[in-house]
Parts: sequence; structure tokens; C-alpha cells
Amino acid sequence: MLFDLRGRGRRRTVQVIYVGLALLIGSGLVFFGVGAGVGGGGLLDSLTGKEGSGSASFASQIKKYKKLTKQQPNNVYAWEKLTLAQLHEAGSEAYVTRTGLTSKGKELFVQTAQSWNGYLALNPPKPSPELAQEMVRVFGEEGLNQPAEAVKVLQIVVAARPESAALYASLAQYAYKAHNTRVGDLASDKAVALAPAAQRTRLKTQLAEVKKNPNPQNAGGAVITQGENGTYTATSKGKTYPVKPGPHGSYEGTAPASPSTPGGLPSNKK
Repeated sequence: MLFDLRGRGRRRTVQVIYVGLALLIGSGLVFFGVGAGVGGGGLLDSLTGKEGSGSASFASQIKKYKKLTKQQPNNVYAWEKLTLAQLHEAGSEAYVTRTGLTSKGKELFVQTAQSWNGYLALNPPKPSPELAQEMVRVFGEEGLNQPAEAVKVLQIVVAARPESAALYASLAQYAYKAHNTRVGDLASDKAVALAPAAQRTRLKTQLAEVKKNPNPQNAGGAVITQGENGTYTATSKGKTYPVKPGPHGSYEGTAPASPSTPGGLPSNKK
């Protein structure tokens, strides 16, 4: 195994997309039937089985499993279900809007992260890769923006899907964002090796760019993300728009006009 998942360190929008570079964070990462958000499909549908559906149901589940974790702090199942319930609750517009996390959303994400860490603290023999996949959204740029934590959960996901170049590329990107060059280099090499031959050169170049400038921003403070087809987008104040590389490592583009950005963001020319 490339990474040791048993150490203590086990415990991401903008969007992070790239076939071999990144996966979507802001709209969720698609894995094991999990859709674009935590609100529907796949793993999280298990919460709606016999316990009903809707925000009221998730609130009651959160209350139920919080109580259970207090009564039985060593109950791995209770911590896992609490984390799932909180993730599903976080899909509500009260917590996440088009412009990003609300104050209530950030608070809920913090609580979800605490529940996840409580789950990992019990050293489950096989931490849930599905749950870990969803936690990337919590720790990603549009969540708590904790790339080091995103690295830890992606290591769990990668261990379950060691054949995925996309997952290794995503892991490499988050590792570089967390300034963990060793893990970033290992994941980058693995991603390139697993990628289709026709994509390897481009992938290697793009990951090298991420390593060199892991958190690029243009003059307007937007975060730059490289897409699956090699294009770039910038995200600022909840808006995403296309940009293109400019001179000296800059990115050029203009955000769509809105009340919050009346003239759009200026290009980053040096």
C-alpha cells in the first residue's frame, strides 16, 4: 500500500475537477453512487430507509445519534451514523447556498468534522471509503478549507480504489495545497502511471504546475481550478467563470457582473 492508514494522522468548492488531477468538491465527489451533493443518491440514501426523509428527519437522527455517542462513546456505528446524518442535513439551503456556506453551515461542518474524528478515533478496521469520500467536501475549499484533512480522507478513499488515476491526482493536488510534498509526489507519480498513455504527459505537466503554485489566485482574489479538459476556471464570492493563463503565472478573466461584483474582477496582469 502506498500510504499507511493506521497511524494517528488518519484523523476536499472550489471545485477540484480533473481526470487524473482533481475531483469535484463543491458539488460533491461522485463515488459509490453518491451524487453531486450530499442530498441525494448513493450512500446517504441509507439514512432515509426506515427513518423517513426531510430536514426534520435528519435533525431527529442527529439528535438520536448524538445521544447515543454520549451514552456509548465507543460505539463505532453510532459515530458513523451521526456523521452521515450531519452530512445529509448539510445539503439544506439553510447551510449551503449558491454563494457558499452560511454561518450555520460552517458550524455544522465543524460538528461533522468532529463526528468524523470521533469515528476515526475508535480505529475502525476498515474506515468507510464512502463516508470518507463525502468528507472531502467538508474539508475542501468551499467547506472548512483544511487541505491536510482532505489528504487524510482521500488516503482512505484511494486505499479502496487503488486503480483510480483521478483519485491519486486529487490526492496529489490536496497534498500540494497542504504543503505535504512527499505525499503529493507519491500520489502524482501514481496518478501518472495509472493514467491512459495519451494523457500522461499532460497530467504530469499539470500536476507539476499545481506543485509549483498549489493555491493560485488572480488579482481579484479568486481561486483558480484546472478542469478535466485542460481549461481553467476561477471561483470568487460564490461565482465561477472561465479564465486563461496569462504571463508570469497570472490568470486572465472577468467575473460576471453582480451587485457584489459590479464590474467583475480585473485580470491579473503583471
